[in-house]
Amino acid sequence: MVFLFRDKSIVNIFFLAVLAVGVHLHLFFGAPLVVSNGNDGVFSVILREYVAGFSSTVLFMLYLSIILLQAIRLNMVLSEMRMFQNNTYTIAMAYVLLSGIMVEWCSISPALVANFLLIWIFIKLCRLYNHPSPKTLLFNTGLIIGLSVICYYPTAILIGVVLFALVVVRPFRLAEWVILLMGILLPYYFLSSILFLQDKLDKLHQFVPALRLNLPVATWSVPLVIRLAVLVMMMIAGLVFWQLTHRRMVIQIRKNWGIMMVMLFILLPIPFIFKQAGIESSFMLLLPLASFASNAFSTPRRLVLPNILFWTAAAVLVYNNWVMIGLG
Repeated sequence: MVFLFRDKSIVNIFFLAVLAVGVHLHLFFGAPLVVSNGNDGVFSVILREYVAGFSSTVLFMLYLSIILLQAIRLNMVLSEMRMFQNNTYTIAMAYVLLSGIMVEWCSISPALVANFLLIWIFIKLCRLYNHPSPKTLLFNTGLIIGLSVICYYPTAILIGVVLFALVVVRPFRLAEWVILLMGILLPYYFLSSILFLQDKLDKLHQFVPALRLNLPVATWSVPLVIRLAVLVMMMIAGLVFWQLTHRRMVIQIRKNWGIMMVMLFILLPIPFIFKQAGIESSFMLLLPLASFASNAFSTPRRLVLPNILFWTAAAVLVYNNWVMIGLG
């Protein structure tokens, strides 16, 4: 199956759609859940008040459309930045394939929507290296992050991503850091002003992320351990093959991968540090995870290992669909 995605052709979009339907076959037997916690941002309110009332067919089409759009967009971005030696659709394939590994990811959640913002922020950070007006770009990036936090509180961890990425991409300049922080704080400045004019300033704390160490799952099970093991295996395989080609990359591409590496490790603790975030919040980790994992699908000349990884993930997906359909 992997060979179908190792060339860049318009027909690959059709194959991606077929793969997405196969990965989420359970949606034919029940609409995706709309996961909404009223205490984690504007996205949750929108999903609860408006999206949750959609019909099963609309929710089915909405979920698959979001997954495909994000996969294709990520594939286009990494290809345009020449972060891979060959232009393929293995990045989009890895994104779609891994989107069904965790049962909790098979839902319409704020984290699912937040991945659009995550891709946008990654593009902004990668442009910092040779940008003629970095201060403007940094302010706009900070503004996007500030708005993202209001929309979905766990995206507050992206502040750490941007700060570390700024260290990777550019030499230290205090003015640039101050401008970035001003952009991040500006949405909260306007929010505070609106609440003050409405004499509701005491409610500002409701728009601030609540941090608390917790376990995202109450009990561990064998299927959960296997799912996590598959994700770790994909990540390790991708990192190994990425390391083989890393030294031959030009400096700018290395820095882009450095940003992706920072994103990978800083997003890891999201379900453990944000109150009531749930394991579905880890869906944001899918973006860097799929990016690195795609190295294991596109780099090897022989398809033995890529096919083993693909069919290992496929076996987990078959079991997940079996369970979610209600046959297991």
